[in-house]
Amino acid sequence: MAKATETWRSERLGREIKVVRWGEEGTPVLLFPTAGGDAEEIERFWMIDVLKHLLEQKRIKIYSCDSTAGQALLAESNKVDHAARAQQRFDAFVYHELVPLIRKDCRAPQAEIVTAGASIGAYQALAATCRHPDVFRLAICMSGTYDLHKFMEGEPNSDHHFNTPTRFLPDLPEGPHLAQLRKRFVLLTHGKGKAEEPAQSWRVADVLGRRGIPNRVVEWGEEWPHDWTTWRKMLPLYIEELVTQPH
Repeated sequence: MAKATETWRSERLGREIKVVRWGEEGTPVLLFPTAGGDAEEIERFWMIDVLKHLLEQKRIKIYSCDSTAGQALLAESNKVDHAARAQQRFDAFVYHELVPLIRKDCRAPQAEIVTAGASIGAYQALAATCRHPDVFRLAICMSGTYDLHKFMEGEPNSDHHFNTPTRFLPDLPEGPHLAQLRKRFVLLTHGKGKAEEPAQSWRVADVLGRRGIPNRVVEWGEEWPHDWTTWRKMLPLYIEELVTQPH
């Protein structure tokens, strides 16, 4: 199974960033790390292992990058101004630098990309898809924390508002952005075990549903905690169902 790594200094982030790709051909899947994880976190926690059959069958290619916004929030400062600005810069990096890299690597200038992630990675998948439905067609969100203000100090500002789907979607005006988003799909899945917060998924589903954005909530049982053991079980199932099956 092929693996490639690229590192460069991002103009938008003002720092060095690493992006890793696993696989050779197939649907591109951008899998965000949890919290402040790095680009290879998903490999260390055996997520690549459980997706190996799909990668070897050339049904998907997986990309991941350093979670610079999470690192800024958790390791630098949780002040709203700092953390929300870091998220805004991360979003700009994803859209203007990472998406073109993925499309070039796939030799498909118009390729539509699947997003996925767990915990804060689920927030990143949801935010990327809701902000940029022109390039992201599906978000697979597992055990998500969907409003990061709970980790921040200070009142929410405009950067935080426009990076948080549950805040900006209710007021998003009718137009091309919302029309495109209504052609996309968001899967919200969670367990009911230790450290899980099912209400988070239902809150997002309510906001999406009120705006006519297709979504589904899947609730697993009490034996499924907020942990990689749960996400390693979930993600292959939903990639099989939503990504690699013929449309």
